[in-house]
Amino acid sequence: MADWSQLPKELIEEIANRLHSPIYLLRFRSVCSSWRSAVKPRTLTSRFPFLPNDGISDNTWGFHLSKHSIFLMGLSGTGAEMNPDRWLIKIEENVPGSMHLLTPLSRLRISPLPNDFPKVLDSSNYRVIELGQEYVLHYVHFRPYGGRNAGNLYMEKIVFMSLDSDGHDFVLLTIHVSGKLVMFKSGDKRWSVINDMPSPYDDVILFQGNFYAVDCTGRAVLVGLSSNVSLVANPEFGGDKKFLVESNCELLMVDLYLSLVPELSDLDDGEDYWYSPPVFMGEKTVKFKVFKLVREEQKWVEVKNLGDRVLFLSDDCTFSASASDLSGCKNCIFFTDNFFYTSDDDDEMFKSRAIGVYDLESGSIAPLTDFPEYSKLFWPPPDWLKLRTSEVQTQLEELTL
Repeated sequence: MADWSQLPKELIEEIANRLHSPIYLLRFRSVCSSWRSAVKPRTLTSRFPFLPNDGISDNTWGFHLSKHSIFLMGLSGTGAEMNPDRWLIKIEENVPGSMHLLTPLSRLRISPLPNDFPKVLDSSNYRVIELGQEYVLHYVHFRPYGGRNAGNLYMEKIVFMSLDSDGHDFVLLTIHVSGKLVMFKSGDKRWSVINDMPSPYDDVILFQGNFYAVDCTGRAVLVGLSSNVSLVANPEFGGDKKFLVESNCELLMVDLYLSLVPELSDLDDGEDYWYSPPVFMGEKTVKFKVFKLVREEQKWVEVKNLGDRVLFLSDDCTFSASASDLSGCKNCIFFTDNFFYTSDDDDEMFKSRAIGVYDLESGSIAPLTDFPEYSKLFWPPPDWLKLRTSEVQTQLEELTL
């Protein structure tokens, strides 16, 4: 029988260079000591210069880049039928070995964690599928304005392209507050504004090794590393915001439609409030349309059915999953919408706030809390997570006896 620990170091490094997920790399390094010593853990510790903006001071240290990864967890060796309670998690790693848990469709940290939540998550005990990644730029020791959202004022979604195996040579693409595309190259150590902008851009994505962007009209472009822009799809007018998402090796554009609806204020202004409560107008998501890119014809073609796929949309990242891995979810879009935010203080529901579910076949739309079987994807953590951790702890205690 072959001794895998004796593989040549060069071959081990070649295999590791093809593992882009930190979880997969962690599992690879945990096989044996020789593999662990041959492959170093990867970190993101670079700083970036401040993105200039008219009227904004640039006396700052710049930005720090952090990476968030979205995973679908389940028990090892079981399918969705035998293991229905899958769990979506987002993990932030700022310092190697130190991770924070975030809600899957936002940057909100889940804190405090439940008392019985395991202190250590050993990925080798579970079936783990990486669904997507997002990158976030944080101000370093400086924020132009106060408030917890100050770090997100001038840039929206960030996409990252590594130009080498260790991620030290890379390119970032994002959308400036002006609606223009902005690129950062680690070799140049500066931001470059791309002035091609018939209309403000809505979203950017890394798809099959290339940067793509879509503007508010549905016009899609491929963005080259020399900041050149080439048309890949003509406009598709209709909705209010466009999202790009990769699904089953295809590039999709999701068109979100909004409607203004009245919202009652929850402020009690005394006796007159009961007779004439103040009414405010708010935006509510009412519909989605999905299109796939037909590159040869430079157009978007509407998709009426997602088949086995499920889409997840947020301002920070988009990703998709197989419905067969989610146990029951099918032909649906999960999305964030503040209209679904509630003031329910129940901790079990807290982590599922502001998420809606859209059924592409029926056109129905409802808050996540209306679907208990879907809500379990987000919160609370499944019982098997605590049970499996307890089993591992028991085994460790038995070994010490």
